[in-house]
Amino acid sequence: METKEKIIKAFIDAGKPMRPGEVAEMAGLEKKDAEKAIKKMKDEGVLFSPKRCFYDLQK
Repeated sequence: METKEKIIKAFIDAGKPMRPGEVAEMAGLEKKDAEKAIKKMKDEGVLFSPKRCFYDLQK
């Protein structure tokens, strides 16, 4: 499973907005790798930021 898929699964399992550190922990990734992927996914429109430092899946 690639990084992007792990992050999406973490958000689906959590069912709530999360900080990058929480995402990394749930997805079993290094925090810096998760942060990089989250930023890219936000730019692609897969994720959005409902409030500062939190991210969630675009519905």
